[in-house]
Amino acid sequence: MYEDDARALVARAFRSAGVSAPGLAEDAAHALVLTQMMGITSHGIARVPSYVGRLAAGGMNPDARITVNAPAPALRLIDADAGLGAGVAMAALRVTMQAARETGLAGSFIRRATHLGALAPLLWLAAEAGFAAIITTNTAPMIAPPGGRAARVGNAPLGLAIPDVNGGHVILDMALSVAARSRVRDAANRDDPIPETWATDAQGRPTTDAKAAMGGLMQAIGGPKGAALAVSLDLLAAGLAGASMLSEIPDTHVDPAAQPGLGQMILLIDAASLIEPQDLSARIKDAAAIHAATPPVAGGPAPRLPGARAIAALHKARAEGIDIPPALLDELVRLAG
Repeated sequence: MYEDDARALVARAFRSAGVSAPGLAEDAAHALVLTQMMGITSHGIARVPSYVGRLAAGGMNPDARITVNAPAPALRLIDADAGLGAGVAMAALRVTMQAARETGLAGSFIRRATHLGALAPLLWLAAEAGFAAIITTNTAPMIAPPGGRAARVGNAPLGLAIPDVNGGHVILDMALSVAARSRVRDAANRDDPIPETWATDAQGRPTTDAKAAMGGLMQAIGGPKGAALAVSLDLLAAGLAGASMLSEIPDTHVDPAAQPGLGQMILLIDAASLIEPQDLSARIKDAAAIHAATPPVAGGPAPRLPGARAIAALHKARAEGIDIPPALLDELVRLAG
């Protein structure tokens, strides 16, 4: 299936679920299909059935109306009204782009938000438009704060983008756990073991049992340093947006009717205001060459800049089509009516 057809199918599924705000279903479809094409299948169109379930349960508001306030020329405060998260994030990105074009640097802070999926498609679109970007969102707790052994901190992802006018953008989309919780969930569903560095059981002990890990904690990258970064990102996004934070956020996997009230942040820099686009492209090309010339570990692939694999996957999917598992495709067709 090609991109336009996939986006139309996903948008129909969301409209059939009652999403009524103009363009919101289409924006969400755009984000999720881009995610799928970038090879991030755990956060791509496989999320559509769970999002439809949350729309039906009330955890996402199908009748959401997004409101935007401008408290300062370069700041936007957005109320998501618990709307479809991937679509709200795309709308917020456009609002932030418009402000950053006028001011050189702009930030949007989003309150009452829901799960937006991967950051990578937002970063890609920002870079394609010539913006450097920093994006984050808080999440339901799954990490202990430094020195603790109970989940109080979300696995706040950190997204960074540096634009390349020739398409070789640097894109980093990383969670602050050693592995994404979705990978542990997938392993638990398959009864597969996990590396003991990924998670702990309910008693805080490292475990290779994925099912035990689902009742425990995710381990933060860098130990206490990663956990402290997660706390700081949570407070930066949610604190400034006036959103729910830390253990105030419910686990919507457990209760799909709960509205999480997330806080999200999009910061954009108009890179061309600082450096000629071709000069920045040359610097990124030099950085890529330095990486490629670095001897690989144990004969593995050459080091590469963040995002190179996802961008290659995106180009391949645009040329060859998107590989959608038959069962998922059948479910999407059913949801689309």
